[in-house]
Amino acid sequence: MIVKEIMTRAVKSITPETRLQEVASLMCLNRFSGLPVVEDDDKLIGVVAERDVLSYLFPTLKDIMEGTGGLDFESMEADYKKILPLKTTDLMTRKVIAVRSDMAILKAASIMARNNFRRIPVADDGKLVGIISLGDIHRAIFIKSFSD
Repeated sequence: MIVKEIMTRAVKSITPETRLQEVASLMCLNRFSGLPVVEDDDKLIGVVAERDVLSYLFPTLKDIMEGTGGLDFESMEADYKKILPLKTTDLMTRKVIAVRSDMAILKAASIMARNNFRRIPVADDGKLVGIISLGDIHRAIFIKSFSD
């Protein structure tokens, strides 16, 4: 099987100018753990994940090294409101790892496992065409095992 046979084609994407308030809403309300970032003509230029948003709140190494009595994680949590006006471009991962639609699904799964991803964008010639998850791959192999 190849990726295009099982990928999700209707992918919710965002632009570099999308405010993080909208990104966070999409993630929380739709249970998206990440969203592809596209420019004109669906050119894939980045990804923003929950990890990117939350890591912005994490203490820096300098904060930890200079800490004199512990860090106030509750106040850090309250800082979440401060990141909501930021734009996607402020937090997104620019080095995108994607798979092609003509790739074997187990090769895609191995790329995902190697990078500790649960889902990955599908891009042909730099253009976003879909998304695939480990669950999609597992489900497809499971179903195929009963049809052979």
